[in-house]
Amino acid sequence: HPCTPSWYISLSAQNGVNPDWEKKVIEYFKEKLKENNAPKWVPSLNEVPLHYLKPNSFVKFRCMIQDMFDPEFYMGVYETVNQNTKAHVLHFGKYRDVAECGPQQELDLNSPRNTTLERQTFYCVPVPGESTLFLNFSFNAYVNANQARVSPSTSYTPSRHKRSYEDDDDMDLQPNKQKDQHAGARQAGGVGGLQWCGEPKRLETEASTGQQLNSLNFSSPFDLNFPLPGEKGPACLVKVHIIFVSVQLMDASALLDPMECTDTAEEQRVHSPPASLVPRIHVILAQKLQHINPLLPACLNKEESKTFVSSFMSELSPVRAELLGFLTHALLGDSLAAEYLILHLISTVYTRRDVLPLGKFTVNLSGCPRNSTFTEHLYRIIQHLVPASFRLQMTIENMNHLKFIPHKDYTANRLVSGLLQLPSNTSLVIDETLLEQGQLDTPGVHNVTALSNLITWQKVDYDFSYHQMEFPCNINVLITSEGRSLLPADCQIHLQPQLIPPNMEEYMNSLLSAVLPSVLNKFRIYLTLLRFLEYSISDEITKAVEDDFVEMRKNDPQSITADDLHQLLVVARCLSLSAGQTTLSRERWLRAKQLESLRRTRLQQQKCVNGNEL
Repeated sequence: HPCTPSWYISLSAQNGVNPDWEKKVIEYFKEKLKENNAPKWVPSLNEVPLHYLKPNSFVKFRCMIQDMFDPEFYMGVYETVNQNTKAHVLHFGKYRDVAECGPQQELDLNSPRNTTLERQTFYCVPVPGESTLFLNFSFNAYVNANQARVSPSTSYTPSRHKRSYEDDDDMDLQPNKQKDQHAGARQAGGVGGLQWCGEPKRLETEASTGQQLNSLNFSSPFDLNFPLPGEKGPACLVKVHIIFVSVQLMDASALLDPMECTDTAEEQRVHSPPASLVPRIHVILAQKLQHINPLLPACLNKEESKTFVSSFMSELSPVRAELLGFLTHALLGDSLAAEYLILHLISTVYTRRDVLPLGKFTVNLSGCPRNSTFTEHLYRIIQHLVPASFRLQMTIENMNHLKFIPHKDYTANRLVSGLLQLPSNTSLVIDETLLEQGQLDTPGVHNVTALSNLITWQKVDYDFSYHQMEFPCNINVLITSEGRSLLPADCQIHLQPQLIPPNMEEYMNSLLSAVLPSVLNKFRIYLTLLRFLEYSISDEITKAVEDDFVEMRKNDPQSITADDLHQLLVVARCLSLSAGQTTLSRERWLRAKQLESLRRTRLQQQKCVNGNEL
């Protein structure tokens, strides 16, 4: 794997502190990453098991910033003295956590040439809810590009995997021991065992993992602070030497560092967990991600991506028709519900006007069979189509006990994650069919309020004990329910199944197996790409819509309100984009009105059947 040439670092150090040194390092790696399709052969911590990698390797990490720690001061330049020859050597400490000394060398803390610098540390986790299907795609691409190099380190031993937290702490208090073990770790070629999803070869059994965590002197297994329950993956401490503004979801190219200093205080316990559990990486290059779909170019605005976009747009019509047919079968033959599901899946918050998020399209799919596996299998279908998703089973127990809102732990000085700390364009499926009669306690009421705020305002209010702080979000929420949802929704569509399969699991499995992987990939590209298309309404169409609204109000003042017009415009927007049209046409406006008329008629029919249920 490429890494910073040692001669380059030592030469720069001997010639003094060159302010352009870091720029040259960044340029060096930028050039390397342009060679031979580098993004595919640079190992990713998301897909490549940790025991495949050596300390100080050049890696990439696709992650979400979960928390930001206080600035960290470190020795950017430091001087060592040989105890025998008294020779002075200048070293750079950037991109390292430990000041390294050679044999017979000692750190000269009083040297006037020592320089203290500052860097920012982010606690980063893998993208919450990321589909394993997309992870497998990325890992297979890496394996194919590295046939000769993808093999576990033969010199790996699990002894470092079982190193206790006290050992980590002890190493900080004994620099010589730290230096020796650091060198030993380098020779071993491993940075410790990390249990995470998708690992082809486990380093230890689950039982030994439990023993390891108990040996860390924690009262309970170390909490990696993942927002979603059941998540697995490599949480990392990401050290940034150049601050990147407004980054939540990013892909970092960095050097993997095996060690980090730790203290015994509670804050240091959380901020500096054993490197065997939470690796350290130093950022050389970082990029804010538009999306996490590996089937598309990372940045769709670049010139080289335009060929891909225009090529796919030329075959959009048959892809939409196939997707509509696929979702119609998934929704038990209901083509109208399938239309609305497509509109929902490509919707996104494209701007905000004051506090109002424009473009969101939360759908309540009512009429779902109760005590059936339908909603579970429908979610599995969605999982196959979108890069990141989560199914919230809305039971009384979950609402009362799950933590939805991130909150500040002042004792440990960290932000404790909550279920709603999710990246943009995550598909959140709320399954209300599981809700039974029961009592919501205070946390449960707060969780329902948090969901309502998320749906209505696309924001999450983080709890800092003494105050709350609003964080805007962009989450696609689909609510499945038997009757009308208890939660607010932009649109309610009542499911009208045209068939009831005797075996729902067998039916859904056969539906998935009947779709060719190439077709499924086109569905995935379609749903991601259309979110990022520019959209506008011409003055001519704007005038026609206004006239239409006035005419409808004239005929029946109760037939349409300003809110109804807003929703109709959102439906028309998504409908146009779903057909690859970036401007509203008269034809699409009439089609949107038709869809809304069919949906409302269906709701009225259902209301007549079930009384006041809807």
